[in-house]
Amino acid sequence: MDWNLIFTRAIEAGIGTEAVIYALAAIGLNIHFGYTGLLNFGQAGFLAVGAYGLATMIATFGMPFWVGIATGLLGAVVFALLLGIPTLRLRADYLAIVTIAAAEIVRLVVRSVALRDTFGGTDGLEAFSDDFYAMNPYSPGEYGIGPIGFDHRTMWVLTVGWVLVALACVLVYLVMNSPWGRVLKAIREDEDAVRSLGKNVFAYKMQALVFGGVVGALGGFLFALSRAATQPDLFSTEITFFAYTVLILGGAARVLGPVVGAAIFWLLLILVKTGMEEAVNNHVITFINVNQVGSINYMLVGVGLILLLIYRPQGIFGDKREIALDAR
Repeated sequence: MDWNLIFTRAIEAGIGTEAVIYALAAIGLNIHFGYTGLLNFGQAGFLAVGAYGLATMIATFGMPFWVGIATGLLGAVVFALLLGIPTLRLRADYLAIVTIAAAEIVRLVVRSVALRDTFGGTDGLEAFSDDFYAMNPYSPGEYGIGPIGFDHRTMWVLTVGWVLVALACVLVYLVMNSPWGRVLKAIREDEDAVRSLGKNVFAYKMQALVFGGVVGALGGFLFALSRAATQPDLFSTEITFFAYTVLILGGAARVLGPVVGAAIFWLLLILVKTGMEEAVNNHVITFINVNQVGSINYMLVGVGLILLLIYRPQGIFGDKREIALDAR
């Protein structure tokens, strides 16, 4: 077995584009669930809105790159308002039902035949990332340390991505240690008590939903730009569930929890997958073939998540008390 290949791929995955995308998605969920107690099961919808806002403005309407960015961010704000206005005055589980349905509605709308000329249908959109890569300061070639390396396009995506992750973490730290952030955490603990003090709980929840949704849209931008294409079935509910796994693994209501969780999640996922592929190819494992490795790998992820929730539900950095949700 090629152990160098196994560990190299795992480390690259732990710091690669998938880790960046899911770190941003989980930071947004951390604002919703970890700090405010909002059960958002539609984070994939915010990523889709961001990605398609960018791609549609450029590929379909021929607008400049920064107009696409602004459209994606504005779309995330509007999406949050549409989700929050009818649900945030109700119990937490109503928001969960609405968000998971709304994310699927977004996916089905952008893949619909009737809107194919705008959103590209099931084929999605391309030809919208040229301006982004035109800003790339890296000259063509490979960049890295030892066997771990990335090409110049990936390095540009990773540079922008990790800078956005760092800025998002700093912003979350500052905001959550401000009076506004302390109100959000109080809402998570007991919103009736906060309401009795004269605070507008609905307004605070809405602001948190918008804030986390905008951070999620940043992940959508990178999702689309890293592939130089966007396709509706990429934004399935799997994204949301993986983002929750990342958040729970790292620790909810912790600034660095989503970042550490994303790195560890993708490192372990690719480590196990590549290890099993090498074991099958070298006949160390003989009861499965290489085409079955992917399915078994996701089964192991599910088992790992179950064990995590049983034995350490607070994650690596989290506090068990901070994931106890008041769903009244």
